[in-house]
Amino acid sequence: MDINTFESLVLESQDTLYRVSMSILKNEQNALDCVSDAILNAYENIHTLRREEYFKTWLVRILINECKKSLKKQKKELSFDERLPVLSSRDNPYQSVEIGEAINNLPEKIRLVVIMFYVEDYSIKEIKRTLNIPEGTVKSRLSKGRNLLKEQLK
Repeated sequence: MDINTFESLVLESQDTLYRVSMSILKNEQNALDCVSDAILNAYENIHTLRREEYFKTWLVRILINECKKSLKKQKKELSFDERLPVLSSRDNPYQSVEIGEAINNLPEKIRLVVIMFYVEDYSIKEIKRTLNIPEGTVKSRLSKGRNLLKEQLK
């Protein structure tokens, strides 16, 4: 893969990378740092990508690993008082503030699957591959997420 292709694929993925990292870290500076680290890591290891059509999934997996490393470095639990920044209305994937806040209140593992499925339009198989978890786990987290959101939005 040449540098121009890599750059265009990264640019296509930038919104997804930001939202995924913010959903995990809930801190804009840390999220942006992890996105940068993930892109650099991906560029340095592009030779390990087997099929170009899986680039975005591969890059998100690298990002998730970077976010996990960042969390380990922080050695603290995330506070649910920190929220995702409000995106401008045309970029807001959550449709409403209430839904965005409800999503923020989901446990991390469930929140990540919900965002990947409903906001980023990943298929269950893509989520399974990206997070390296069984398909049944993806489905159960989606179901749990829907139920928790339903309860919160009542």
